[in-house]
Amino acid sequence: MGSSTDCGRHRVFTWDEVQKHCTRSDRWLVINRKVYDISEFSRKHPGGSRVIGHYAGQDATDPFTAFHIDKTLVNKYLNSLLIGELAPDQPSLESWKSEVTEDFRELRATLEKTDLLQPNKLFFAGHLAHILLLEAAAWLALWYFGASLFPFLISSLLLSTVQAQSGWLQHDFGHLSVFSKSKWNHLVHKFIIGHLKGAPASWWNHLHFQHHAKPNCYRKDPDINMHPIFFVLGKKLPVEVGKQKKKFMPYQYQHKYFFLIGPPALLPLYFQWYIFYFAVTRKQWADLAWMVSFYIRISLMYIPLLGIRGFLAMFFLVRFVESNWFVWVTQMNHIPMAIDHDQNEEWLATQLHATCNVHQSFFNDWFTGHLNFQIEHHLFPTMPRHNYYKVAPLVRSLCAKHGLEYQSKTLLTAFADIVHSLKESGELWLDAYLHK
Repeated sequence: MGSSTDCGRHRVFTWDEVQKHCTRSDRWLVINRKVYDISEFSRKHPGGSRVIGHYAGQDATDPFTAFHIDKTLVNKYLNSLLIGELAPDQPSLESWKSEVTEDFRELRATLEKTDLLQPNKLFFAGHLAHILLLEAAAWLALWYFGASLFPFLISSLLLSTVQAQSGWLQHDFGHLSVFSKSKWNHLVHKFIIGHLKGAPASWWNHLHFQHHAKPNCYRKDPDINMHPIFFVLGKKLPVEVGKQKKKFMPYQYQHKYFFLIGPPALLPLYFQWYIFYFAVTRKQWADLAWMVSFYIRISLMYIPLLGIRGFLAMFFLVRFVESNWFVWVTQMNHIPMAIDHDQNEEWLATQLHATCNVHQSFFNDWFTGHLNFQIEHHLFPTMPRHNYYKVAPLVRSLCAKHGLEYQSKTLLTAFADIVHSLKESGELWLDAYLHK
């Protein structure tokens, strides 16, 4: 075992030894100085093999703490995977990370002693109620006023709002932010994303937890895997692609064609069909049943009022509006930030380099589902969103102490920065493609 030695029941390892085990078939990771062999378990991991595999050969203590609300239950599974621990002379992390990580973990411990990680269930009940009321209003507008143009547009706008707000609410349950028991979060998550939106919970989990584990990391964050088919993102990868003389698209114009194939097209032209492919090929039959219940329900509600063609027109108009809403909000925090290969940074820096905030206001909180507090959400993904603003000053203070930039912008500036960053990335690609 190279530099590993025996020490009682378990062996002890150096970081060099651990870091060798980072392939698809051979994966070790470290949690609280304990070394685990997850080579076989990763395929059975409830969160998916990729999200846990992204930390192969690395310290996974902070993401492990961030993602799991029932540590006692999870530790029972971990015990069977334990193969040893770090040798006494090995640092818990590389020395440059230690002070930042210690301070962040102290902040986390402080929050756990308060009620900031505890949900206000009335908040989430109220949010669900306002979604259901908007959906009822959408149907009543057509039923009472008829299917003429104005009621049609009003109903479509209301349903678009329902879909967007349901998206933010399913996100809360998907992150286990509402109930203390995972199974209740999972059940309500399936209801909201499946029955209210028509998408599979397993698909969302598969993509979204990878994003949180390694945000803006090329080949690890699926949210930026548009490269290089449609876009080149960040400052480093466009140069790499340009030097390789790759040109799938005229990337120097990507800030312009983003308005055509980005916000308007993602949901109605890609996700709308891919979610069924995902559910069927992954044999997620329960999720598929929830999805079918959504399409049966809205068909029974709106086809009698609009006819089949009118119903289809409304459905895709709603998906079009929702898609624009979803893409601008979810990308404003990430595309303008650092995008690179995995640098194995500590948890706080990983999230700060990949995320930024948008200033708080009642509208911004509602419109973005509190994703305007993206920094706090990424640092504490199970924290209920109504508490983000309370912890934000503490996070800002910690960042100032360690010289880490904490960015917060206006909503319109955040939207504009998406376009500016795409333009800059395209120019970097073109320069590398033509001259280097």
